[in-house]
Parts: sequence; C-alpha cells; structure tokens
Amino acid sequence: EVIGDATLYLGDCLEILPTLPKVDAVITDPPYGIDLEYGEYQDSVDNLAVLGPKVVELAKGLARVVSVTTGNLNQYLYPKPTWTLCWFNRAGAGSGPWGFSCWQPIMCYGPDPYLASGKGRRPDFIEWSEAAEKNGHPCPKPYQFMFRWITRVSLEGDVIDPFMGSGTTGVACMNLGRKFIGIEIEPKYFDIACERIENAQ
Repeated sequence: EVIGDATLYLGDCLEILPTLPKVDAVITDPPYGIDLEYGEYQDSVDNLAVLGPKVVELAKGLARVVSVTTGNLNQYLYPKPTWTLCWFNRAGAGSGPWGFSCWQPIMCYGPDPYLASGKGRRPDFIEWSEAAEKNGHPCPKPYQFMFRWITRVSLEGDVIDPFMGSGTTGVACMNLGRKFIGIEIEPKYFDIACERIENAQ
C-alpha cells in the first residue's frame, strides 16, 4: 500500500526486509516475548530468541543506524548493541520485580548521528511520561515519544519500521517530512496503520 511518502507492507518482516532499499535508519518496537496477545504471532520467549537477532542482522544491512526497544525482561536475547539509550518514564509504566518500572532500554547499533556529523553530544535518554492514545493495538507507543526517538537516532532520511503495529512511527515520519517504509504481519493492525498514516498525510 502506497500512501504519499509511506510504503506499507502487510506480511512477515523476515521475508520483506531483504527486498527493501537502503535507508537512513531502522527504528522499531518489536514484541517483547511476554505472551501478549498480538493475533497470528505468538509472543513467546522462544520465538523472540529467533526473531530478534534475525531482524537486527537484516536491518544492519539496510541502515547505518538500527534502534530497537526490547523491553526490560528479554533484552539479553538481542545481539550486543553499540550503545543502549534509555526511555525514562518518571510516572512509571507498569510494575516489575523491583517495583514500578520507570525505564526501558533502546538498543542502538551503529554511530550516533549527531557525533558522526559533528553536531556535538546529546543525552542518551528520552524522557516522556504521557500515555499513548488508544487505537485498537494492545500496546501502541506514545506519538511524542516516537517523534523524540526518531529525531534522536536519525537526523534526516528514510525510516523503516519492521514491526509497524498501529503506525505511530509512520505518523511521526509524515510529520517530520520523512519517507517511511512500514511492515506489519497482523491485518487488523495494518488497517489501523494505513488509516492513521493517511490522516497524517
């Protein structure tokens, strides 16, 4: 589906990623391996242990920067990153074995775009506490967080999101004037993303 500057694929990212052109960044929020109900995909630790490393390797072949939210519980299933950023949520986003969970890792592979282009140092955390809008997806990311994440890990250029979900990355890219390629395996979430990205256009 082509919607303005967005090209959206309904299908398996492991099959589609090898067919895509090179871009500035791959920015994505995959399943966390916590048995959340996503539809066709089974969100198990075993499935994530295979999926996570494969997606990172494919993404590294497409972009200088790959940035992935992994959740706190199963981040060790991913390849070692160049650096780990932090999404800090002062208000907390759920509960963990040691109390309220107020942060999540954002694994980054590749050079910091600000340092690499001589634009100086930036903090390695993103603070955002507002909840995401309810849109029919079980765990959408807040729009403002996605906007800040994209602009922290890439300065300009096209973005791929292999786990598009409800399309928040695409909506942010449209508002930033970026070209966007999104992939989603679940038809009902794909339809939500298409509608949201079309409205953002």
